Amino acid sequence: MDVVKGPDGIRDEVFSELVEAHQTSLLRMCYMVLQDRQQAEDAVQETFFKAYRALEHFRGGSSAKTWLTAIAMNTCRDMRRSAWRRYVDRRLTPEDLPAAILPPEEDDRELTMQVMRLPDKLRKVVVLYYYQDMNTVDIAKSLGLAQSSVTARLKRAREKLREVLEGGDDHD
Repeated sequence: MDVVKGPDGIRDEVFSELVEAHQTSLLRMCYMVLQDRQQAEDAVQETFFKAYRALEHFRGGSSAKTWLTAIAMNTCRDMRRSAWRRYVDRRLTPEDLPAAILPPEEDDRELTMQVMRLPDKLRKVVVLYYYQDMNTVDIAKSLGLAQSSVTARLKRAREKLREVLEGGDDHD
């Protein structure tokens, strides 16, 4: 990413490439965290706004995906803390999710719905690990956690999902 420190034309080109490469995956991630399409779109827009402003300070200590994910997760966290958010209906269906590259299988739809019902802490790590293809080191960097915490949360999330999907019990 050394090119980022060049003239504005090159900076804008690099930024456009970042948006093109990560926009859809960030939208899906934000949607699964916020459970509201409009807020997810706002979060992605805010993420790219923050990234553009900080682009010249990005040192490349992590991948661009990890950096953008950290910004997006912090933006989603801030939006979830918003007072008015408590009064919005959050019931979701798989059709509400932003379009995937491949159409989902029926089993995938059920799994996605159960992932979206996980507690926020568990849902975040599952989304980043399975839906964003991030490893536990990058997830830990993105969320500001220890890698062992990420591993423990993934284990708890898998156990909850296994219990619900195999046992047929509903949980909250």
